[in-house]
Amino acid sequence: MKGTTDAGGQSPAVRLQDGPPEPPTGPVAGSSAARPLPAPADGAPPTRRRASFGARWRRDWPLLLMALPAVLLLVVFHYVPTLGNVVAFKDYDQWSGDTAIEAILNSRWIGFTNFAELFADSQFWDALRNTLLITTFQLVFFFPLPIALAILLNSVVSTRLRGFVQTVVYLPHFFSWVLVITFFLQMLGGSGLLAQVLRDNGLEPWDVMTNPDTFILLVSSESLWKDVGWGTIIFLAALTAIDQSLYEAAASDGANRWRRLWHVTLPGLRPVVVLLLILQLGNALSVGFEQFILQRDAVGRQAAEVLDTYVYHLGLLTQDYGVGAAAGLFKAVIGLILILVANRVARRFGEEGVFVRS
Repeated sequence: MKGTTDAGGQSPAVRLQDGPPEPPTGPVAGSSAARPLPAPADGAPPTRRRASFGARWRRDWPLLLMALPAVLLLVVFHYVPTLGNVVAFKDYDQWSGDTAIEAILNSRWIGFTNFAELFADSQFWDALRNTLLITTFQLVFFFPLPIALAILLNSVVSTRLRGFVQTVVYLPHFFSWVLVITFFLQMLGGSGLLAQVLRDNGLEPWDVMTNPDTFILLVSSESLWKDVGWGTIIFLAALTAIDQSLYEAAASDGANRWRRLWHVTLPGLRPVVVLLLILQLGNALSVGFEQFILQRDAVGRQAAEVLDTYVYHLGLLTQDYGVGAAAGLFKAVIGLILILVANRVARRFGEEGVFVRS
């Protein structure tokens, strides 16, 4: 059947298609939009253009200026003295030069002779044993106490009471070891308050300050009283970073106080606990100097000699600088190994650790 035509001889259907052509909706051939973008590799993060050194300097110079005093402090008092560890491999003679640098340069190399002499010394092994025993005891019984105290203080409703207790436990951190040991001596010494009370009641006073068998309990108690507030402050700061909505969600699901502690609080504290534990392991052979040197004569060398006091007596008092430097270098290397191992173990368990290799 033929379609009807108008006066011009065209069908209406053909006339409806007349007019200006519509613009193309797709990309024009040859344009940049027509060329497909390269697909990123599977799993590869999008590449970001790194800023130039000048741009980064203009952006970060205030932060670098603020960090400059701390960097200078580390360089002058930590990195530059580290070069003196070369004495551990030399037969150091302080009279072989007009200055210490000349004496180090003029001293002859002897390799690992100082380390062999160090490991053959029985007093070194006594100091190492005491150091490891004290470190292990404090790590097991002292390290969890700031965590428990921070959780207890965080659950206190009264902010005024919380601030008062926090100030009381934090204040001894600013006391010197001379003052701390004097306080314990006045309280627990042979003529202290506890001994006088026991004598007044016809009892024999306890030998606390001069008993080598209980010395590890004494130094751990002194460290606990002095530094538990510092650890509490750190864990309180970590508790404030936990999202409070997690507690609300756990409470709405019917979790009691202990369940919220186990499933919300402790997982929130875990990164900080792992970080401080790694740093504590790095200082495993550095239990302190002043605390032990002040009480060494009272309890005897067998109980109070640690690696720090051993290096002091061997290197400075007897002027055997080579063996003393070898003992200090041994302590530093073992601490570095412990940090690296603990950091690797922490990362294997899914924690961030102290540092991450880029």
